[in-house]
Amino acid sequence: MRFFILSILTIICVELRGQLRYEDKVRIKEAQQISYQLGGLIWSGYNDPPFSILYITDEYEYLIEHYYQPDDFERMEYDTIIHSTLHRRKTQMNKGFLATFPFAGLNTIVIGTPENTGLNSTEWIITLLHERFHQYQFSSPKYMLETNELGLANGDETGMWQLNYPFPYKDLKVVKSYTEYTEALYAAVKAIETDQWITLKDKFLKARQAFKESLSPNDYKYISFQWYQEGIARYTEYAFLERIVEEYEPTEEVKNLKDFVSFDSYKKEFFEKHIESVRNLKLDEVGRVAVYDVGFAEALILRELSPDWGRNYLKKKFDLEKLY
Repeated sequence: MRFFILSILTIICVELRGQLRYEDKVRIKEAQQISYQLGGLIWSGYNDPPFSILYITDEYEYLIEHYYQPDDFERMEYDTIIHSTLHRRKTQMNKGFLATFPFAGLNTIVIGTPENTGLNSTEWIITLLHERFHQYQFSSPKYMLETNELGLANGDETGMWQLNYPFPYKDLKVVKSYTEYTEALYAAVKAIETDQWITLKDKFLKARQAFKESLSPNDYKYISFQWYQEGIARYTEYAFLERIVEEYEPTEEVKNLKDFVSFDSYKKEFFEKHIESVRNLKLDEVGRVAVYDVGFAEALILRELSPDWGRNYLKKKFDLEKLY
């Protein structure tokens, strides 16, 4: 009898070890609710693509809200918290992933746990909504085709050119012009709703044009693409925080997570951190990393100058200048 009970307990422990943690489900559910309640108010059609996720833990990877079951995944039970049938396999992906790319036939968010990505619960939820925006982008008709038609791949068919394009990050002329441009961008954002706005906005637009003229056509095309794709995803994080603070009541389950920070506090921290980065991140030191916060800042300018710019975002692709 003792052996029998011990065997049963062992089986139960093994099964529990392979389950998605309760706190993981709470975070995913919160992001789902925020997306479905508020996403369409920020971007028309935001929730049209499947909210498919490959969630990477130390031992297992879980497919969530995914239409297809790859052969190397086993089917699990229907989860009543996140309202999805789960599939799992032993972990193969990088545990620190924060990305969106095609997986098993769908544009899928591939994301590690908060512990492995260095994020608290609040940051992780908002980051998941950033990646959800990439699903929205990539699911737009001809988005990938038009991306390839930019002619920047130089023979690369893997898509890695988006990370590795030889942009002149350390060119002295480019760095000087970029510094003047980002200083003007920072000042213009800080001047929104002040009596200095018109003057500093005009100064920013001139500095932007000067930076554009310091680049070759392809180099400008590349940096514009990055601002458009990654910068607006960063802006979308902030747009969600604005809406959440005004229109959303977090669940008790998420508020009870030990590392949860209120969305209101995080919104203030987010704005200061990322706007300060516009001028503090040096192009010749951080390279492509700078595009996220510069694109975010440009979006804040855009919505002052062209309040309906979001309606044309997917129609006038890859250069925010088209939306001014």
